[in-house]
Amino acid sequence: MDSWLISSFSKPSLPAASAVSATVKCSGNRVQSSLGRGSSVSFKEYPIYDHITSFGGSPPSLRCSRSQLVVAHSGWSLESGSDDFRPKGSSNSSKNVADAFYRFSRPHTVVGTALSIVSVSLLAVTKLSDFSPAFFTGVLEAVIAALCMNIYIVGLNQLYDIEIDKVNKPYLPLASGEYTVGTGVFIVASFAIVSFSLGYVVGSWPLFWALFISFVLGTGYSINLPLFRWKRFALVAAMCILAVRAVIVQIAFFLHVQMHVYGRPAIFSKPVIFATAFMSFFSVVIALFKDIPDIEGDKIFGIRSFTVRLGQKRVFWICISLLEIAYAVAILVGATSNFPWSRLITVLGHALLGGLLWTRARSVDLSTKASITSFYMFIWKLFYAEYLLIPIFQLDNVSATFKVSWHAPLL
Repeated sequence: MDSWLISSFSKPSLPAASAVSATVKCSGNRVQSSLGRGSSVSFKEYPIYDHITSFGGSPPSLRCSRSQLVVAHSGWSLESGSDDFRPKGSSNSSKNVADAFYRFSRPHTVVGTALSIVSVSLLAVTKLSDFSPAFFTGVLEAVIAALCMNIYIVGLNQLYDIEIDKVNKPYLPLASGEYTVGTGVFIVASFAIVSFSLGYVVGSWPLFWALFISFVLGTGYSINLPLFRWKRFALVAAMCILAVRAVIVQIAFFLHVQMHVYGRPAIFSKPVIFATAFMSFFSVVIALFKDIPDIEGDKIFGIRSFTVRLGQKRVFWICISLLEIAYAVAILVGATSNFPWSRLITVLGHALLGGLLWTRARSVDLSTKASITSFYMFIWKLFYAEYLLIPIFQLDNVSATFKVSWHAPLL
């Protein structure tokens, strides 16, 4: 917890007494700069492919019209994350503040959390009248509370991974120096308090326990204290992600709507069981794949991930195999649907996703971090797509209820 007591980062500065010359070289996907004053010369090398803040795509390219760019200015620093090259006052602009928080929140996880809760909540709907104001209010409460907890978890991880992220993810605000440690602590503490407060005020025990268990697992995963820092152990780290993404999200948030909103008994339908099983595969894949592009920093700082132990290529194809198995099972489950539209959409949808996965996987260049990172974000898009398909399985239950209601006056 000692790192939490640090209120700011000290930035290296250069004396303003004389001009400083800098040489920047562009080579492949890295930028190299040499910095000198008098007889003192330092050398820096900056990765440029990590600066990806979107949900996918290729990393930004850097081209030089000349082989070298020489900059001379009095007292400027070329340290990564320095504010010296920014226009005056830009660091205080609302645009930069929003952009920094956007990166800090790890938006791909935010979208995944929100989409999964909405999708799973729909599995509790059995008739059209279930789409009531109480349903939408209950789902909104769950989404807001869960997103606050999500930001706490990803933020806490960044607080304890600053040095690792300087290697693996230098674009994150704490690693780049845009946020001080004090700022990070304030953000994560605030969002944790808001999350628990909302969970308590709502009065839903499934929701509160979902937040509490996520808090415990997320904290134990990241903090550097005896018996904690579970991310150092590959199997334990994977189990933490599996527990949250596969079990807690599907079960707890379904029960939140089923029991708290509708006041019904805790009965797990076939779609809920399928969603939990399928997302168990997906959560394992995310847990394994997220470390593939981070192998360099993990090796340096002693994080014994499966990628470090088994190698990138082996872990990559294990992930692809697990997802293809999951899609095959989903096709079989969809084929058993009694509702024609459900059967058609789920079978064709999962066949399409499985095909896209295989085609994209064969084009990945495992020697390039940008290619691996882009494919990792593609996996998250498949994750989103699955949560669009999962509610389709519930059409069997909705259509059965609708048929009973339609024929009831004739009995």
